[in-house]
Amino acid sequence: MGQAESFDPNGFTLSSAAVEHFKNSLSSKEADAGIRFSVEEASGCSGYTYTMDFIAEAQEEDLVFKCEDLRVCIDPQSFIYLKGTTVDFVSEGVNEEVKFLNPNVKAVCGCGESFEID
Repeated sequence: MGQAESFDPNGFTLSSAAVEHFKNSLSSKEADAGIRFSVEEASGCSGYTYTMDFIAEAQEEDLVFKCEDLRVCIDPQSFIYLKGTTVDFVSEGVNEEVKFLNPNVKAVCGCGESFEID
């Protein structure tokens, strides 16, 4: 199986399937909109959870990534936990989900909703 262009441990990428999924979700919103990924302390099993929000514009402190033609914003505090991550969108039978392939995660809780970082 071939590897994506090259792995960047300081980067953040979306698979083509994820870009397509988010662009389809954005189609009814503003053309210049993007998506913000962040990491928040979890109220559940493990330490942190991922959040995703559609946004009209970046915050001043955001790190901005272009994934194909989708604008992705991440606040600097969340980026500490998201460095090197690839976001994928997978369909397995009738189930569809956004998956975070995050090299920083050391453990995921049993329900899959939260994770721990070293």
